[in-house]
Amino acid sequence: MDDIYTITINDKNYPKLLKEIPDPPEKLYFRGEIKQNENCFAVVGTRRYSNYGKQAALEIAGQLADAGLTIVSGLAPGIDTFSHQAAVENKKRTMAVLGTGIDEKSIYPQSNLRLSQKILENNGCLMSEYPPGTRGTQFTFPRRNRIVSGLSLGVLVIESPQKGGSLITANYARLHQRKIFAIPGSIYFPNSKGCNYLMKTGAQLAENANDILQELNLTCAIPKAAPQNAANKNDRLILQVLRQEALSIDKIIEKTKLPAPEVSSSLTILEIKGRVRNLGGNTFALKR
Repeated sequence: MDDIYTITINDKNYPKLLKEIPDPPEKLYFRGEIKQNENCFAVVGTRRYSNYGKQAALEIAGQLADAGLTIVSGLAPGIDTFSHQAAVENKKRTMAVLGTGIDEKSIYPQSNLRLSQKILENNGCLMSEYPPGTRGTQFTFPRRNRIVSGLSLGVLVIESPQKGGSLITANYARLHQRKIFAIPGSIYFPNSKGCNYLMKTGAQLAENANDILQELNLTCAIPKAAPQNAANKNDRLILQVLRQEALSIDKIIEKTKLPAPEVSSSLTILEIKGRVRNLGGNTFALKR
C-alpha cells in the first residue's frame, strides 16, 4: 500500500486555490502527489445515474482530462466514479477527495478500491482531512465537498435531484466564487431537477468540454480524433441509431432491423475500435 502523508496549511506545497477558501482544512492526509499549482476541475453527480449521465461523465471528464485538467471528484458510486474512471482510462491525473480515511480499510465504497489504486498508478492523488481509520458519516461526506470545490477552477454537475450532495458542492462553489456548470436534462426526469435549478440560478449550461474550457478562458485544446469511416453498412447503421442516445442491444436490433448475431458482431468490432462504449447491461453509446 502507498504511504500516507500529511500536509498542513502552512506548508509551501499546500494547494494554492484550496488555501483561499473561507475554511480550508488545517491538515490533509494524502496518498500520491499533491501539487501546489495545477488546473483542477471538479465533476460530480448523483449515485443513481442514468445511461445518459454515465455517458456524459465518461465523455466530458475524459475530454477535460485530455485537455490537461486534473479531474477532481469524490470517489462515490455513480457519476463520481465515472469521472475518475474517464481520467484513468486516458492515463491522466485525477484527485479523489474522500469523506473517510484514505487507508484501504476505510475507503468508501470498497468496490472502488481497484479504482483508487489506478488513480495512484496514473500519478493521481487520494486526499482527505480525516485521519486513517475514519469511517464516513452523514456529516463527513457533505463537509468534504468544500474541498472538492476549493481545489477546483470550476464544478460541473452531471445529474442531480433537487436535494443532492452535488448541489452542496455547487453551493460551496458559489461561496468560493468558482464557475458552476450543469448538464441539461429532461424536465420530466427527477435527476435533472438539480441541474435545471442550477442553470436557472446562474450556472453555465455545458453540452461538451469545449463549453467549459472556453468559459474558463483556458487555451488547452482537446485532441481531435482522426476521422474514421464505418467499414460496412451494418456498422454505419448502428452508429447512426446511436447518435441521439445510448441504446440497449435489443433497441439497436429493433431500430436497425438487422439480425441479432450481426448486431452483436458489429458492436464487438466497434467497441474494439473505440467507436462505441458498453455502458453496462448491454447498453451501448457512441464514444465521441
